[in-house]
Amino acid sequence: MASSSLRARHAFSVAVRPFLCQPSVFSHAGLRPASTESSPTTPSSGPGSASVARKLSYFLGAATGALAVGGIYYYVTDTRASIHRWLVPPLLRVIFPDAEDAHHAGTAALKFLYSLNLHPRERPTPETSENPNPLAVKVFGHELSNPIGISAGLDKDAEIPDALFALGAGVVEVGGCTPLPQEGNPRPRVFRVPAVDGLVNRYGLNSRGADAMAARLRERLRKFAMGLGLTERDMLDHEPLGDVPIGSLQRGRLLCVQIAKNKKTDEKDVDAVIRDYVHCVKRLAPYADVLVVNVSSPNTPGLRDLQAAEPLARLLHAVVEEAKRTDRKTKPRVMVKVSPDEDHDTQIEGVVQAVWMSGVDGVIVGNTTKRRAGLIPPGIKLTSKEQRALQEEGGFSGPAMFERTLDLVGRYRKMLDSYTLKSAELDDSFPHQKVIFATGGITNGEQALKVLNAGASVAMVYTGLVYGGSGTITRMKNEMRAELAKKAAAKAIAEKTDA
Repeated sequence: MASSSLRARHAFSVAVRPFLCQPSVFSHAGLRPASTESSPTTPSSGPGSASVARKLSYFLGAATGALAVGGIYYYVTDTRASIHRWLVPPLLRVIFPDAEDAHHAGTAALKFLYSLNLHPRERPTPETSENPNPLAVKVFGHELSNPIGISAGLDKDAEIPDALFALGAGVVEVGGCTPLPQEGNPRPRVFRVPAVDGLVNRYGLNSRGADAMAARLRERLRKFAMGLGLTERDMLDHEPLGDVPIGSLQRGRLLCVQIAKNKKTDEKDVDAVIRDYVHCVKRLAPYADVLVVNVSSPNTPGLRDLQAAEPLARLLHAVVEEAKRTDRKTKPRVMVKVSPDEDHDTQIEGVVQAVWMSGVDGVIVGNTTKRRAGLIPPGIKLTSKEQRALQEEGGFSGPAMFERTLDLVGRYRKMLDSYTLKSAELDDSFPHQKVIFATGGITNGEQALKVLNAGASVAMVYTGLVYGGSGTITRMKNEMRAELAKKAAAKAIAEKTDA
């Protein structure tokens, strides 16, 4: 009998020991638990409760891990993340001393990350009737979500247009594309000038050719159509989503495709040059919202000579006519990209005359410059490496170009508008005002607003993205919103004061 009683007491002490050795819910609440003697209802324990505790621990650990992974994903894929400005661009410069290698690595990374849905993207600001989008702008009949664009050169072969749109741009320009594949100039052909956030390049329009780019853009359109249960032909013939442009395939966005001649085509043979551009139009026009005729590259021999009024008018007229024959319900618009170095009044007027004579829809003002004077602000000292880079043959791009771009936008706007007025006097039904896109040295929201106020419809960025990273477009747009809100508030105060 005594032996049986001792065994029972031993079994009870073993059962309750785990609870006596661990803090109770009372201790966590700051209360003293009742003594075991006065708690005859103390729960029993066993293998089952230990299993539940382990499962609960695993669940909490997994939930915490998932939240951490989700937080990291949300952060690194957001263009507002500081790493996209302060970590990634400097790291690329360290890892890849050759700027072209860094360019290829960045393009490949964006392409890979986009395929996994891990790419950086702008998370849009909610819009309401009380809080409309202050950056919306109408271009070629489309209401763009914003007037910031990405210039050609970052995506030379139309490999990542959607990844670039995801960064928040209202316009993405791919290319330049030549009719036949060409290697461009020998490497090295891109040089950094970090002291002024500048680049010198002499790529020479390296391109995989119009057929290769057309194949990529066509496959992109087909996949989009299949997602809607449609065919490519349905999209081209009927444009079932009327407010979604065929090129960008995104509401409020436009895709520009830049075209150029092959290096080996004799620039003095205007007919041969025209055949090069027309070939590109035939292949690429079905998949572009805007075709951009590049006659401004400083790295293709004789290309800028085409900016003389007569040959330029012939070239542009041929491109416009071929674009009108595009087998598509809505035909692509045509713009011409002109050099910032052709800045005498007579040269600007020659371009404007060619634009009006040919029926081109607009001008992209600015590209890289061959000039080197006035590029280094006072007080900035270059290293010997940067000095050598600056003197390399090729086109310079960077913030130092901004004032020149701003000046040219104003001058082109004034001259284009004067031709608009003359044409309207002759014909009341004469078409729309010519559109200007500005590119060259634009790196922040304040500068973007300046070129827009000077007469441009879109402010385009290139080198700013190289040095500022994937968050550049978002940052510029936020700066623009803040500036516009500030002006609106000042205007409201002034109106109240006057009242």
